Amino acid sequence: MTTVLIADDQPMQRFGFRMLLESQDDMTVVEEAGNGTEAVRMVDRHHPDVVLMDIRMPGLDGIEATRRIIATGARTRVLIVTTFDLDEYAYAGLRAGASGFLVKDAQPEELLAGIRAVASGDAVVAPSLTRRLLDAYIHHLPTSPTAPPPTPPDDSRLSSLTEREREILTVIGQGWNNTEIATRLHLAESTVKTHVTRILAKTGSRDRVQAVILAYDTGLVTPA
Repeated sequence: MTTVLIADDQPMQRFGFRMLLESQDDMTVVEEAGNGTEAVRMVDRHHPDVVLMDIRMPGLDGIEATRRIIATGARTRVLIVTTFDLDEYAYAGLRAGASGFLVKDAQPEELLAGIRAVASGDAVVAPSLTRRLLDAYIHHLPTSPTAPPPTPPDDSRLSSLTEREREILTVIGQGWNNTEIATRLHLAESTVKTHVTRILAKTGSRDRVQAVILAYDTGLVTPA
């Protein structure tokens, strides 16, 4: 049974999510939060598998709530649910530790599949879409003369990777899925999966989305 906490400041939105989730045999809603502060407190109380997290909420917003939840080291994973439309907060949500994001007008089956994916440790967003989103945000990130320079590719988070693992992390950041990696690098798909698992473990990445962000942060991948 996958336990879910719904965090959204719109009562009708929470009601709709609850009705959908509780129609499933493998899901249950443990609580509803109307803002980020309540979400953080309820996660500490109920330890749900997944939080459906809205971004724009009064008081503590979804990004900061996500950051605080992830910082506790809890097993709870966060799925951002946003209006998207190149929402400037989506990228920040992923950097805060969310395991993915969906649009609020997604089909019900997409939302359910997303929750199940996040609960099982996978990322929700397809790698190619993730790359396009990150490219868009990196191009639109404000520049500042006082901003620190990008982390060089020899970042300590990469120091334990083998050459092959570094190569695979690079193409993950470029939006390749496991099948594409196996075909283009002439590897068995099971071998690719093993490499990906090791990359996530060695770099401390929670999931594939976080690995993509790492590839950008360390300069392995640059915007197209």
